[in-house]
Formats: sequence, C-alpha cells, structure tokens
Amino acid sequence: MIFVASGTQDGRGLVEYLLKQNYKVMASVVTNYGKELLPKDENLIINDHKLDEEAMKNCLKENQIKVFVDATHPYAVNVSKTAMQVCDELNIPYIRYEREVTPIPAYEKLHLVKTYEEASDLAMQLGENIFLTTGSNRLDLFAKDSKKYNKHIIARVLPAIASLQICENCGISPKDIVAVQGPFSESLNIALYEKYNADVVVMKNSGTLGGTETKLTAAIKLGLEIVIIDRPRIDYKNLTHDYDYDYVGTFVAKYEK
Repeated sequence: MIFVASGTQDGRGLVEYLLKQNYKVMASVVTNYGKELLPKDENLIINDHKLDEEAMKNCLKENQIKVFVDATHPYAVNVSKTAMQVCDELNIPYIRYEREVTPIPAYEKLHLVKTYEEASDLAMQLGENIFLTTGSNRLDLFAKDSKKYNKHIIARVLPAIASLQICENCGISPKDIVAVQGPFSESLNIALYEKYNADVVVMKNSGTLGGTETKLTAAIKLGLEIVIIDRPRIDYKNLTHDYDYDYVGTFVAKYEK
C-alpha cells in the first residue's frame, strides 16, 4: 500500500492518479473538508487524524506501507521532516512532490520575509487595512498584532467550520472574513482588494496552483504593499516538481511492484 500525505489539490491529484494505476492507497488529511474532496474508491483508505512521529510510525507499520509520497503543502515543513525521519527509521522509500515556486517580480513595494512574525510586524508598519491571504494558520498572531497597533485585518480563509471557528476565536468580525475556496483570478483578487480598501496584502509563495501569481499581479496593478512569507527550504530526498506524475509513477512502481 502507498501512503500519500495529502491535504492539497496536488495531493488529491496524486491520489487519483495512483488509484487509476490500481494501487492501494492510504491518504492522510487533517480536516473533514480535505476528506470530503477525496475520491470514493474501494482501494482508498483515508486517515483523518493528525499524526505525530509515534502515530505515523505505527500507522505505516500497521498498514504495511511500501512507499511514502509526501504531497503536503510547501509550508507544512514539520510534517515533511517527521515523515522523512520515520521513513528512514522504517526503511520506507520516501518521495516528495512539491509545486514550483512563483518567480518574484521586481516591484519596489514587495517585501520578502522568512517568518509569520516578521510578516505581521512589517504589515502593521506598512498600512492600515491588511488583507491576509495566508489562511487560518497563525491568524492569532496577526489578530493580536492588529489590536496592539490598532490596525484593521481582513482574513481570507477556507469556507470550513474549523477556519471560521479560528476567526471567531481571534475576534475577527464576520464582515472582515472572506470565506471562499481559491485559487482566484486576477480580476477577482482586484475586486476583493478594492472592496476591503486594502493597503497591504500578505501572502505565501504557494506556487501558481496556490494562486500566488494572480494575488501578486492584482496587488501590483493596484499599487499595494506586498509582504511575502518565503517558502521554507528543506533538503528533501527524491524531490520532484513534475505535475504529470511520470516521475512519481516510476518511483512508486520501482518499490511497489
């Protein structure tokens, strides 16, 4: 059986690809929403519980996993680090699929930072209305800083109960929540930035599939300040950016059959 650490559009695509090749797959997601988006297939087992190191180790052993495919979000570095460590210990082949980064354009109002803390601190300095496209992750940090510096934040998050609960816990008013499934076109991004009178847009470099390119071009056309949290750098084993799955399929076939 093949284990796919999923939760992204890329991960779902890889699961569908492997199922079509008649492999038995276990897909791991961390939200009910992610679970609902996976295909219904008799060869698919879904794990919807968070896996720490010990739980992951037990899961892989109990399900006799032969190959681990890591298709988690580019910023979910802790999951990837744990997966590589566990696969080393259990001698399970590991392959990392990661979408390409979006090239950063030359733009005088674009600021590249390494952490959420840096992003929040800088965004508060750059404008009054801060449009967050980073989802619900670390939303508490931005909410805390916005109160501290008397700034206004708008949170664009997934239309999922868990995301909305985080917004409520952070004290974000419903009028400042944009709960929609992306990615978005440039024109829709422009419309949203204008509707909320954004001065600053905060984003991650999640690649074209994650909508980074259209977020960028929309903000540049409106002359807004942009804060980008740079993608973490990890020395992955067996890394591929090949979205047509040829590399993944060849790798899996080597160990599974």
